[in-house]
Amino acid sequence: MQKVIDNACPSKHTPSMNKLNNARRAQIIACLCEGMSVSATCRITGADKKTVLRLLVKVGEACVAHHDATVRNLKSKRIQADELWSFVGAKAKNVPAEKRGQFGVGDVWTWTALDADSKLMVSWFVGGRDGGAAFELMSDCAGRLANRVQLTTDGHRAYLDAVEDVFGIDVDYAQLVKIYGENTREENRKYSPAVCLGTERKVIMGEPDKAHISTSYVERSNLSVRMHTRRFTRLTNAFSKKIENHVHAVALFFTFYNFCRIHQTLRVTPAMEAGIADHVWTVEELIGLVQEEDVVILK
Repeated sequence: MQKVIDNACPSKHTPSMNKLNNARRAQIIACLCEGMSVSATCRITGADKKTVLRLLVKVGEACVAHHDATVRNLKSKRIQADELWSFVGAKAKNVPAEKRGQFGVGDVWTWTALDADSKLMVSWFVGGRDGGAAFELMSDCAGRLANRVQLTTDGHRAYLDAVEDVFGIDVDYAQLVKIYGENTREENRKYSPAVCLGTERKVIMGEPDKAHISTSYVERSNLSVRMHTRRFTRLTNAFSKKIENHVHAVALFFTFYNFCRIHQTLRVTPAMEAGIADHVWTVEELIGLVQEEDVVILK
C-alpha cells in the first residue's frame, strides 16, 4: 500500500501526533469511525488536520496488516459480494481533462465480500468497476476461506470471469439480477435510483440453495459504510481528496466494524461470531495495532 509522506508543520498550539496519548488517539479514531469528517474531528478533539490524517494513515495500514493475518481459514457457508460507489476529488463527469484516466481521481468503487451468517467483512478492494477489480476481490476472498461456499453477487458481468478464474468449479455461484423500470422525465430529476420492478435468480455454477440467493446483507452493509464513513456520505463536501486517505479510511472502518462494533442482531461483533475474536475490541485496542516505532512524528 502506498504511503503518504507529508512534512508540513502543524500549528504551534496544536499537539502533534507523537504527543497524543492513546486516549486522545482513540478519541480521534472513534470520531472518524462514527461518521465524522476530518474537519469535524479536528474541531471536537482539538487535533491538527495533518495529525488526524497521519493517524488515519498509520492506523489504516495497521488494520490492513491485522486483517490480512487474522481473517483466515474461515468456515463460511454463504458469501455475498457487491460494489459501493464513491468518488475522489470530483465525480467522473467533473474531472479536469488533464486528470481523466488517472486512478484515484473521479469515480472509485469499493468491492466487498460479506459472510451472510456472521456478518464478517471477509474481503474488500478499492478500485474501478472492471474485471481486474472483480478478480482482486474474488482472489482475496477465496484465499481466506477454508471450505466450499455459496456465493451470490449482483448481475455485474465482471464477476463471471473473476469467479471462474479464481474458484474454478469449486463454488456454488448464483447472481441476483435486479430488474429496473425506466424513469420518467420528472423522476430523472430526482436524486434516487430507478424503481426496482423485481429480481431474477440465475444459477451460474454448482448447486446453490435458491433460498439463500440474496445480496440483502451485503447491501445493508453498504448503508453502514455510508453512515459511519463520512467520505461516502452523498451530497456533502466531505468526499475524499486523496485516494491514499480513502483507502486507509475504508480499512479502518471495516476493521472497526469487524472487531469493535456490536452487530444489533448478533449481539456480538462479527469477528466474535466468526470465531476469530473472543471479546469486543475497544478503540484503544484498535490503536494498539500501531507499533510505537511506526508512528510518524510531525516536525
